Amino acid sequence: MIAAEKDTWRRFAGEARRLGSPLYERLALAVEGDPALKALAARARPRQPQPNILLAAVHFLVLRGARHPLRNFYPTVGGTEHGDPFPMFRDFVIAHEEEVAALVETRVTNTNEVARSCVLRAGFAALAARENAPLHTIEIGPSAGLNMIWDRYGMRFRREGAVVAEIAPEAPLVLDCEIQGETMPPLAPRPVIANRLGLELHPVDLSNPDDRDWLRALVWPDQPYRLDRLDRAIAMHRQTPPMILSGDALALLPDALADVPPREAVCVYHTIAVYQFSAEMRQALSAILALAALRRPVWHLAFEFDGNADYALTLSRHDGGAIDSRSLAIAQAHGGWIEWRA
Repeated sequence: MIAAEKDTWRRFAGEARRLGSPLYERLALAVEGDPALKALAARARPRQPQPNILLAAVHFLVLRGARHPLRNFYPTVGGTEHGDPFPMFRDFVIAHEEEVAALVETRVTNTNEVARSCVLRAGFAALAARENAPLHTIEIGPSAGLNMIWDRYGMRFRREGAVVAEIAPEAPLVLDCEIQGETMPPLAPRPVIANRLGLELHPVDLSNPDDRDWLRALVWPDQPYRLDRLDRAIAMHRQTPPMILSGDALALLPDALADVPPREAVCVYHTIAVYQFSAEMRQALSAILALAALRRPVWHLAFEFDGNADYALTLSRHDGGAIDSRSLAIAQAHGGWIEWRA
């Protein structure tokens, strides 16, 4: 168990380094050697990533105005310090242990990174090139549903810093994505969206300040630009929120698929959500899609960790007993870049 805990924090530190968060890299490596803090993080719910939960709990309290020198290390509240943050972090946790523990024990990592919509845009364009019918989308684990409205955001795609494609530059939120590799991802055609539905075990109520602030706390403190685009996305989402059903996605999905009108195509999709599923749950999802495909074709668009070192975008078409599956791209977990490989 001790080795597994160390691997957990070391893996998170590596992820933070790759995603440009030196603050969280330093904190994760320091917590790795602190049994008391690891024990506190271990009070998180089963299958919840303990580093994310503990770090977000602290960020939540900082964003809520907790007065402590740790604030000086958190740019999301104006901090500019670049020294060793761990002594202040540990002191903060000890000083607010009861509040931190309550958050760790009750909250989940329902991160809603809106820049993943740039990856979804390319995936849905690839789908639309093969499917003409209006599309009924069902997202598994949409959190607050910010990526359910992926087609309402403006987007700016760059290669080596130069803009090579723009979509809706006048939109209230314009997302930036860097293109890696030689191939331009498809950005058109855009499917006609007939309906949007989310299935979420822990839906985020954006009208609830606690839920909204927890969603904001899941943003990493030394990446304030992510917090700004999250706030803009929340404002857009609240104007015309899509429908999200609360409950176990695997229990809700069969009926959701059965309710899709025959004239509409259907796509089940998810972005870095199924990693929280057990092996049995992943098998159940595959079985549900296979059963539904006996009645009608079912598309499946997934942006998930590939088990090696990358986050992969894949598109599958289930039809009867046949599956046509294609690897489309790899991309940064937060949607900062995409490398098209289809």
